[in-house]
Amino acid sequence: MANLEGVPTSPDRHLGAADTAEAIKAYTEIEIPESLRENLALFLRLERKVLKEYDPAVCATLDRLFNNMIRANEGNPGSVAADEPTDAQGIPTSSTEGAQAFRQAVELIDALPVDQAQVVVRAFTSFFHLANLSEENYRVKTLHELERGVSMKSAVDASNELVVAYHRLLDEVGSERAAELLAGLEFHPVFTAHPTEARRKAVEGKIRRIAALLDEHSHVGGSALVENERHMLQEIDALLRTSPTEMKKPTPLEEADTIIDIFDNTLFDLVPQVYRRFDDWVLGEDAGRVPPVCPAFFHPGSWIGSDRDGNPNVTAKVSRRVAAKYFEHMVSKLAEACHRVGRNLTLESRHTRPSEALMNVWSHQVEMSETLTARVAADLRFEPHRAVMLVMAMRLEGTAARNADIRYTSPDELLDDLRTVQDSLAQAGAVRAAYGPVQTLIWQVESFGFHLVEMEFRQHSLVHERALADIRAHGLHGKLDATTREVLDTFRAIGSIQKRYGQKMAERYIVSFTKQARHIADVYELAELAFSHAHDVPTLDVIPLFEQLEDLENCVSVLDDLLQLPYVQRRLAQTNRRMEVMLGYSDSSKDAGPVTATLALDSAQERIARWAEQNDIDLVLMHGRGGAVGRGGGPANRAVLAQPQGSVNGRFKVTEQGEVIFARYGNRALALRHVESVAAATLLHSAPSVERVNTQAAARYAEAASCLNEAAHKRYLSLLHTDDFAPWFSTVTPLAEVGLLPIGSRPAKRGLGAQSLDDLRTIPWVFSWSQARINLAAWYGFGTACEQLGDLELLRQAYREWPLFATFVDNIEMSIAKTDGRIAKMYLALGDRDDLAATVFDEMQLTRSWALAIVGDEWPLEHRRVLGCAIRVRNPYVDALSLAQVRALRVIRSQQDELSDEAKAEYLALILATVTGVSAGLQNTG
Repeated sequence: MANLEGVPTSPDRHLGAADTAEAIKAYTEIEIPESLRENLALFLRLERKVLKEYDPAVCATLDRLFNNMIRANEGNPGSVAADEPTDAQGIPTSSTEGAQAFRQAVELIDALPVDQAQVVVRAFTSFFHLANLSEENYRVKTLHELERGVSMKSAVDASNELVVAYHRLLDEVGSERAAELLAGLEFHPVFTAHPTEARRKAVEGKIRRIAALLDEHSHVGGSALVENERHMLQEIDALLRTSPTEMKKPTPLEEADTIIDIFDNTLFDLVPQVYRRFDDWVLGEDAGRVPPVCPAFFHPGSWIGSDRDGNPNVTAKVSRRVAAKYFEHMVSKLAEACHRVGRNLTLESRHTRPSEALMNVWSHQVEMSETLTARVAADLRFEPHRAVMLVMAMRLEGTAARNADIRYTSPDELLDDLRTVQDSLAQAGAVRAAYGPVQTLIWQVESFGFHLVEMEFRQHSLVHERALADIRAHGLHGKLDATTREVLDTFRAIGSIQKRYGQKMAERYIVSFTKQARHIADVYELAELAFSHAHDVPTLDVIPLFEQLEDLENCVSVLDDLLQLPYVQRRLAQTNRRMEVMLGYSDSSKDAGPVTATLALDSAQERIARWAEQNDIDLVLMHGRGGAVGRGGGPANRAVLAQPQGSVNGRFKVTEQGEVIFARYGNRALALRHVESVAAATLLHSAPSVERVNTQAAARYAEAASCLNEAAHKRYLSLLHTDDFAPWFSTVTPLAEVGLLPIGSRPAKRGLGAQSLDDLRTIPWVFSWSQARINLAAWYGFGTACEQLGDLELLRQAYREWPLFATFVDNIEMSIAKTDGRIAKMYLALGDRDDLAATVFDEMQLTRSWALAIVGDEWPLEHRRVLGCAIRVRNPYVDALSLAQVRALRVIRSQQDELSDEAKAEYLALILATVTGVSAGLQNTG
């Protein structure tokens, strides 16, 4: 970026044009891959051009802030010493160049009128979105380059992790066992409505369009390039002028649209492509000519519109409407695909003779509706496969419209017809049509059915207890509490959904805070009470959710008691003894701290797996992982490979939410990579070598883990149990303000009556600490634990040899990379508790030093060339937003009684805008 258009020409009291140009030049020369640097430079140029047109003063302010934050970040100031002098607001007072630049940035932001500060915040936020697109574009290009370098003559596609995993299984367990494991492979992402996506939908649309323009940018020249950049400027200008936050909280129905959008943009066409890519390598030239090898292993679920744990906006009526939305969209999508495939099956009957079974399908179609078949009857003689498929498409349209005369009663009925068409084509020698487009459609039906996603209902165990007590006190037809009636209506909704759309759409019911077997029995009992006739009671898999530390420790005892319940025994007989158990990463981490939660969850999985084997249970473990590390986040494939022996069994079920959904499934190339990567890890976990490493390493480092656990747990609880910790936490983070963000239909509290930190959901707990640039939920206690253990070489050895520990430490290092010592001090200074501030800051610095020492890095993520540098690229912008946020918080906290309502509203709007920006910059909201 040699020519920097728009650099301010008149110097201010801090810097001049040459200073800014030099700062920006240094920024664009950070050691990152060339294509990523070029995209960042392109977007920086376009952003500044738009800002100059909007308001030259704003552009000049952004440049000055940019310059100051770049200079403040030189030398990686995240490792600020605990004894660095600061003033009462936590601002450094030393004379170092970095401290001076930091102070100048604070002064500049504090001097801005609130309305101008909001515009600057929007400018920084819009650039974050552009920077994220640059990284996404780089990752996609890297994947494509990797694939171009793979020869089809090689035995394994090194770019396809699923193929690599399967070949490793072939080597370790032989072809028969590998095929058996492949046949049982399942990946169940469950999309949740947790409010962790701070980006509004209008912004997403603009980001998608800019992404397409960026992809086009490197392939055009001349006038086409000029036009491409003009369109980019148009979208960036609109992005800058669009409010980053929604005007109101989304309804559950609107949240369901998020999943439908992802489904249409990626999943529907992507999932069969994953299967096809696997077949291409395993079957070679026969792929698409013979029956497929890859099973339909991808089966998405959803809590959106069905998770009522603490969300009064999710009612029985809402669940019915969401189910109808999913069903109608899915069946309509299949109808379109069926039409498309049918129209292209123009295979003459003289050369592609139809089978007797196909003609029987036609006869059945005629009997069902002469009107439908009459539309294509002329094609029957010459193109029978086309005629049959087009009638099938019209039947699907009738299914979506609920036309009882012609509808398909289930996806299995549709699959029977599709397989009849496929077999007829194959018998006639048209194998490429049979195992090409028809097979793609079969895979789509096998993966998504008529439901699109399998809705999973969830409710707190206490709600069930209270409902049963209410019924016993007043009688089923007595004057019941509104909550009790809603509980009963929920089961009626489930029954209705199963009858209308199929059992798979609504057969799972998760019980939050399962503490005893009775909590599972309560659900079955309430389901029976909701109906007058036994045959109307829906079929349910009631799933215990163990989430707090005590629950994780007692989980096997509860599971033992579950097996004694007649309800459970009957259901196990129906499912061939398949049972699901869910583990909550969020509450266990908030309850006990990240170190203890990690080890407790690993122990629970190991004990549950052993229990399942002893009781002949076909176990499915569901992992309630969030996006942030403090909620069990991090790379999913590495997490799978670190699980204890017997806990995966070829199946991985995990919650996906908020920004994680968009990041993993928003781009087709990256979504394909994610699905293949997780499926590969799930399959590979059964390899003897992987099981051996996990088992032996866990035993070898058990004593060290116990020492770390004890020290970290004690340190964490000491912090939480400090007098008045909860109000202090609310003061030094934007907790209250986060609760006002319109980023989800779900409240920040469960609303069961508690008034303390214990009742706070983990999402705002993690979100607030990340906004304060402290990320406490991800690492607190680890530094003290390492210090007490005092054996760096042992910890380094554990990092090399124990996958669970390595994954945990890497996630801590990633979280530490997103912290900032100077900014953290300013947030901590908002509370009048020097003791708590010092405790948190000292632990952050101690954890940083131990994590870096264990990994062998001088600065966080030094060994992660792209991610580490990308975070450093973002830091100047994130820091500026953080300074704007802490300024607004300071004013509201210190002048609460003096500010007018209008002024309070302005500062609150500024805070909410910065929350959105920081979330975009850190890509870590909860």
